[in-house]
Amino acid sequence: MQKTFNVGAKTFVLDEAKAEAAFAAKRVINGRQTMCFNLLPLKYQWAYDLYRKMKANHWEPEDIPMGKDIEQWRDEKALSDVERWIIRMGIGYFSAAEGIVGDNIQHVVRELVTAPELKLVLGRHAHEENIHADSLLYMIASLGINPHECEAMFEDVPTIVRKNEFVTRVSKSLRRDLDLTLPENKKLLAKNIFVFGQCMEGTQFYGLFGMVLSLYRQNKFPGIGQMFRYTLRDESNHIEVFRNLFMDLVEENREIWSAEFKEELRALMQEAVTLEKEFIRDCLPVNAVGLSLEDFLTYIDYIADRRLEGVGLTPLNPGAKNPLPWLAEMMDIKKEQNFFEGRVTEYQKASSLNVAADDEL
Repeated sequence: MQKTFNVGAKTFVLDEAKAEAAFAAKRVINGRQTMCFNLLPLKYQWAYDLYRKMKANHWEPEDIPMGKDIEQWRDEKALSDVERWIIRMGIGYFSAAEGIVGDNIQHVVRELVTAPELKLVLGRHAHEENIHADSLLYMIASLGINPHECEAMFEDVPTIVRKNEFVTRVSKSLRRDLDLTLPENKKLLAKNIFVFGQCMEGTQFYGLFGMVLSLYRQNKFPGIGQMFRYTLRDESNHIEVFRNLFMDLVEENREIWSAEFKEELRALMQEAVTLEKEFIRDCLPVNAVGLSLEDFLTYIDYIADRRLEGVGLTPLNPGAKNPLPWLAEMMDIKKEQNFFEGRVTEYQKASSLNVAADDEL
């Protein structure tokens, strides 16, 4: 169908059928190539909706007051050695782990997908990883922690090294020219999206999230705790981005969704869980007030199974229960998309609010 517009002495003919064919040619991978970043018409509506949601949740680390955190950190009697160690592990791990995620998004996944709206939401995803990395630098500077110490933790703590090697080997397999029409290469990309979305951000980040938020719940590190809450809200959206991307990739390439591939993905999640449990034992070498090692280990089983079920895979520990009911209020899997809707935890720029910052805490 063609539509004709007569404007003055000129006639313009628009070929709607050609445009519809271009829309139909949109794919997660191997889609229509164009020199234009033309979002319309949207095929992956979820990507645009999540982009807008993520953009509305924008926050800046410097907007979070750190005065109380600094006071507690400097007071030798205010904190136990375990509590200080949890903060050091959190800052040491996340200060570089966020960068690993962002780099994979920008230089692997975003380079390989072809639909512009997918590139749009992945660009926002990468931007938020930069904000998270920036927030860690802000925490380090505020508390006066030696940045070389953080680098040493990232390089020298064996459980951190193993976690990073787990995800970077998956990323490395795609950092070369690939023929994505081949099923084995499609599997490599699907595996990457699964590992970074469901295993790393979706499972391996949550042990430390829980520990830091448990301290926040006890009125310790209110600034760091608030930044981790905002980060957690962002991560919830990131998990959903990669879950949807994974599901659409599989749906458009059903030949890869074999029983063998499903078991390979489950084995990757099992490896991720094992590595995370070793890491949790390093973060919490002894139980502390409000912190039980066994509870956090069980929590990782619970959350890993929810991630597997979310992409249609069989859980590793059927029937696993959430052993941390207080965490369900802050980071319950079912509520990850909306638990920040209330004013208490919804971030907006200070200029758009008529309430004092203290009223939000």
